Amino acid sequence: MTKEECYFLGKITKPHGLKGEVILWMDVDVPELYENMESVFLEENGELVPYFFENLQIRGKKSIAKFEDMETIEETESIINCEVYLPIDNLPVLDDKTFYYHELPGFQLKEEKTGEIIGVITKVYEGAGQDLIAFEIEGTEVLVPISDDIVKKIERDNNILNVNLPEGLIEIYTEN
Repeated sequence: MTKEECYFLGKITKPHGLKGEVILWMDVDVPELYENMESVFLEENGELVPYFFENLQIRGKKSIAKFEDMETIEETESIINCEVYLPIDNLPVLDDKTFYYHELPGFQLKEEKTGEIIGVITKVYEGAGQDLIAFEIEGTEVLVPISDDIVKKIERDNNILNVNLPEGLIEIYTEN
């Protein structure tokens, strides 16, 4: 399994107690969707290694995980700060109004009002206050807020994200 075939689920942040449990910080909107997970992949030295759960207690984004064959705090030391991944195949299929951030880079942005392709998404920035889609116009990065008012529909078959940009947004970035 390679990282390209997976998505980032979270990170092992620290030990929990003395009996081989760890805190699994989950970078997902609804951690409860993962309560029946049997295994994950941990990145160790650039490689993805499968780990199987003995027990998983979902407690919001900071869950408590106990992996098979880890019985002491010392045995968990090697996995602290490891990133956690799951195969992309595990993701639920979404409708045409919702999307996963990892799937957006490479999609074309299409302005709904004009039908014009205005750029290709290069990156998605996740922030505390507002998540942003980045694309370039004439070598300048333009940032578009991700909101229901702006992002209207995703066409996965055509790699297009339909948007309704606020008037003047592009000009803020392109005017000298």
